[in-house]
Amino acid sequence: MSQKEIVISDVRKEYVNPIAELVQLACQFDSNIVLVNDNRKINAKSIMGIMAFNPTSGMSVNIVADGSDEKEALVAMEKFLVCS
Repeated sequence: MSQKEIVISDVRKEYVNPIAELVQLACQFDSNIVLVNDNRKINAKSIMGIMAFNPTSGMSVNIVADGSDEKEALVAMEKFLVCS
C-alpha cells in the first residue's frame, strides 16, 4: 500500500470536467484508490463518491493506493489533484 497527503489545487481552472476526468484517470489503474479527508473515505473510481466528496482547492487529502500499479496510480492522482 502506498499513500501520500496532498493539498488540492484549483482543478476547476485546469480541467473542463474535473470530477469525470479524475474518475477516468483512477479507472486506468488496477489498484484500489481511495481519497481520505477527515473521516470520509471515497473510492476514486466512483463518480457518485467523488461528486459527494467534492474535492475543492485547499482541501487536504490523503491518497491511498493498493495494488500492482499503486505507485504509478499515486503519482498520477497527485499530479492531477495538485495540477502539476
